[in-house]
Amino acid sequence: MPGVQKKMVKNANIFISLQGNAQQFFVVGLCFFLWACSSGQGDDLDQFMADAGKDMRVKIPPIPEVKPYVPIEYNVDGTLHDPFKPRKAQSNQTGGIQPNLNRPREPLEAFPLESLKYVGLLTKPKLKYALIQPPDAGVQQVKIGSYMGQNFGVVTDITESAVMLKEIVQDDVSGDWTERSSSINLQE
Repeated sequence: MPGVQKKMVKNANIFISLQGNAQQFFVVGLCFFLWACSSGQGDDLDQFMADAGKDMRVKIPPIPEVKPYVPIEYNVDGTLHDPFKPRKAQSNQTGGIQPNLNRPREPLEAFPLESLKYVGLLTKPKLKYALIQPPDAGVQQVKIGSYMGQNFGVVTDITESAVMLKEIVQDDVSGDWTERSSSINLQE
């Protein structure tokens, strides 16, 4: 065993001495490298960088003077049309179809026709009643001649499967009132 220990110590000493030589070689190489990079004469790139800034002049235009904002009120005298509301042309007809705006409104005229549901039919001798359910719950009875929907719809016929209406609507382009047929089908 003592021979093995001596051999190991000898190998460690050789390694340490080799390691010390490597360190010295590395330090000498590093110094040489730094000396080569720090040459005082410079090269073409250093000369270009030094000369590049000499010819440049700062040319920034002055900030323009800000004019104060003066608000202008649109349509002061009321002669211009509101651009956010659709225009309706004036109707040339004087005796065409017109809704009766002076009659009292019925409760089902407050709802769009699409929101009303036909849920049943009541019949009496010579009289039919349709049961209509508005969106606010409850059930209303309507008969032929009753008004419902927001387009001046009047009930023209009541069958077991549908309630027929005649609506009076205004044309967006011409402004004339026209009739159209609508119906509400039975909801099962």
